Amino acid sequence: MKRALLTGITGQDGSYLSEILIERGYEVHGIVRRSSSFNTGRIDHLFEKSKRGEVPFHIHFGDLSDSSSLNRLIEKIEPHEIYNLGAQSHVKVSFDIPEYTGNIVGLGTLRLLDAIHQTRIETRFFQSSSSEMFGKVVEIPQKETTPFYPRSPYGVAKLYAHWMSINYRESYGLFASTGILFNHESPRRGQTFVTRKIIEGLVKYKLGLASTLYLGNLEAKRDWGYAKDYMEAVWMILQHHDPDDFVICTGVQYSVRDFLEEALNYLDISAVSNNKKGLQEQYIDRKTGDIVVAIDERYYRPAEVDTLLGDASKAKSTLGWEPKVNVRELIQIMCDSELKRLG
Repeated sequence: MKRALLTGITGQDGSYLSEILIERGYEVHGIVRRSSSFNTGRIDHLFEKSKRGEVPFHIHFGDLSDSSSLNRLIEKIEPHEIYNLGAQSHVKVSFDIPEYTGNIVGLGTLRLLDAIHQTRIETRFFQSSSSEMFGKVVEIPQKETTPFYPRSPYGVAKLYAHWMSINYRESYGLFASTGILFNHESPRRGQTFVTRKIIEGLVKYKLGLASTLYLGNLEAKRDWGYAKDYMEAVWMILQHHDPDDFVICTGVQYSVRDFLEEALNYLDISAVSNNKKGLQEQYIDRKTGDIVVAIDERYYRPAEVDTLLGDASKAKSTLGWEPKVNVRELIQIMCDSELKRLG
């Protein structure tokens, strides 16, 4: 039985990847930070199954800021595969806590890589890199050879982690692969991320549980995919015979406005823009006159990433990976889940 060790196991990606690995016969180990409050909601179903002896799923206390815990766990578990999904992953928040973001996202990856190097265990390492590394894009679409131009502390920290993974691969022969993951969403997405925020806010409005939804830049364009599809790709990357770097994306672009209007349409909320600019824009319910969406400058970034659009040709040709869920289906999945949760 293969053993896999995951950081970020309590997050969206970690929960989906854990399920995928267990389905493939892995023994899954996850690192969680000690906290006085529970933050394991996305993996509680696996934890309960493990207590009944139904699945090989184990949780260990550790932290990407603590080298000793990472070394200890790697020596103890001797994983065949390590997936580094842990991060302070909110881009806007990274401007508020840049030092912490750099410590966890950048140096945390270095601590893992060096633990593998020092313990000399035979393992395969996956680094979850980000399309935010492309930032102020220098070409469209973005692929593995596109130069990077990060525009946030998060993007800069991810770039450090990305290049450190490549450096350890080239310097010490580590099997270290990276996946440059474009935006990927699901019903398990954190509630402060714009896609989940839009879906939750509109569903609450539809059900009469909340009034106005406040958003930032509606013109930002992204390549959005389904997190579960992307975690399939992550697993495939580590099964490839050689360590390498892959862009994972859908190749289709939506603006935040497109995403919002698609969700409004699916939820049958008859709201339209007042066609004003910037902070004056609102989406008004044609039936009631209520303000469904308004713009708040607090949600603008100091430096914006205007457009991201990926090219996953390498992953498709080398790994045989294809995204299964398009953005419209993703929005429907997220809306249905939220309606079930709140209805």
